[in-house]
Amino acid sequence: MAIEATFVATEGEFPLAEVFSKFPTSRIELDRVVPTNEVIIPYFWLHSLDGDGIEMSGIEHPGIAALSVIDDVDGEVLVRIDWDFDYESILTGILETDVELVSAIGQEGKWTFELRADDQGAVSEFQAYCTDREIPVELVELHALSPMHSGDEYDLTEAQREALTVAYSSGYYDSPRTASQEEVAEELGITRQSLASRLQRGTRRLIASTLVRPTE
Repeated sequence: MAIEATFVATEGEFPLAEVFSKFPTSRIELDRVVPTNEVIIPYFWLHSLDGDGIEMSGIEHPGIAALSVIDDVDGEVLVRIDWDFDYESILTGILETDVELVSAIGQEGKWTFELRADDQGAVSEFQAYCTDREIPVELVELHALSPMHSGDEYDLTEAQREALTVAYSSGYYDSPRTASQEEVAEELGITRQSLASRLQRGTRRLIASTLVRPTE
């Protein structure tokens, strides 16, 4: 049975923690890409920044080979990162074990990682990898991806439920679409990137709760 686990790291030297030394009030969201030939998460979004012309110069860490800004729109910066996997971290743990990174969000002093695995043994293997290498992570949530039978049991956060409901009622899911992400985000009072994240996570949880059987 597929398992989803949430880990929190509040200490240790995850490579991107160095970004907060330059942008302490920012928030980082890794842009998930399916790993291929050890190419994992080549981009991340840097949110809640003030000022134009954001630069990655001066940010150095043994786990980072290179950083470069790809796009900068109203304080939301897309950055490409080349990781150095000789440095052991949570990401090398993902590469070396049978777990998949679903999402990773960081703020100064705290990272939250959502992982998925085919079974609980893979999650335990990932935990053992981190423990053996003194990579500090704490398991805070573990649940099976199995069908739910009640409309109140879709495992959505309140923010995800609100985003999905407003998007639906606004016509975002109509064909042709009658509302854009920007319009829905404005109605909710959040950024377009935050809305996109809530819709993606909420939709994933709805699918996991209603369509995915354990044998799948």
